[in-house]
Amino acid sequence: MMGRKLMEALFVLPVAVLAACGGDVAGTEQAMELGENTQGVLYAPPAPASGNILDSTTHLGSVNLGSAVQTSFTTNPQYYSFKVQVPASSLVSLEVTHLGSSMYLDTGLFVYGPKNASGSYGTTVLAQDDDAGYGQLSKLASVPLTQPGEYLVVVSAGSGSGKQFRLQTGCVGGGCSTLAPAPAGYQLTLTEQAITSQLQSTLATGEAAYHYTSGSLRRFDFAWPYSGEPTLAQADAAVFGFQEYQEYGYDAGTALTYAQLYGYLYSEFQPLHAQILSTYGNGVENVQVMTHYYTRLVAPGASGWFRLNVILFPQSRKVIVFEQTAYET
Repeated sequence: MMGRKLMEALFVLPVAVLAACGGDVAGTEQAMELGENTQGVLYAPPAPASGNILDSTTHLGSVNLGSAVQTSFTTNPQYYSFKVQVPASSLVSLEVTHLGSSMYLDTGLFVYGPKNASGSYGTTVLAQDDDAGYGQLSKLASVPLTQPGEYLVVVSAGSGSGKQFRLQTGCVGGGCSTLAPAPAGYQLTLTEQAITSQLQSTLATGEAAYHYTSGSLRRFDFAWPYSGEPTLAQADAAVFGFQEYQEYGYDAGTALTYAQLYGYLYSEFQPLHAQILSTYGNGVENVQVMTHYYTRLVAPGASGWFRLNVILFPQSRKVIVFEQTAYET
């Protein structure tokens, strides 16, 4: 593992270096045209006691190189983080773009990583910028990342509540290696993580509504070091690898959009619909659902109805499994 001092020597790009490449000059000219104050404040996320900068941010999932994500700040100050998978010897560009960002928004931009074996991105800033983009927006025109792995990009604002921003990622002059496609027959490996306390509370409220219905909500994360995105079929197959869901295997399933899922939920569980999306989605990915259903006798003259929903967040690298059951009384 590369030591922290060596990482700093290889990776840290002072803002002054970017200015020499013309980034700050353009940003300053644009800010002057808008009549804005160019002396912005760089709001860095505070270093947490855990030593993992991720713990000081609001994490919104993964962004593929060459794509963008758009969302809004909700509090002051705020630090949003995004995971980016980077091949070896890559030259990466990152920018909070004028297109898709609110007027008079002042942002900071930071890069940490790569993630180590314990899952930490550390607290050492590899590159950062305040106002090299349009107006007071942030831009890192060229960040050399020699080590392959998962990096954390943080966008911050001191007074951005209610304003939106768009983060664009890319490769400079073909400086990113092309990721290979997933091998034929590749199977996702799911790692279960705890759901949030808010979702636990909403689920518990739904379960308490009626004695004849119940629900189960589980979150799984997975790695995806390949080009493109994982498929709903891969997510569905991975969930069926768990013994407790194999009874649903007799139903081939029906693919749904996330919006369509709402109509398949019992009314007491419908509040979960928006919460799941806002908790685990990055705001731009195509969230997909495979739903499975079967019914059987659970007692003489009484049936049970069982529905399994496999929800894929392809960019955020998550699979959410929601199962709801009802019993004839």
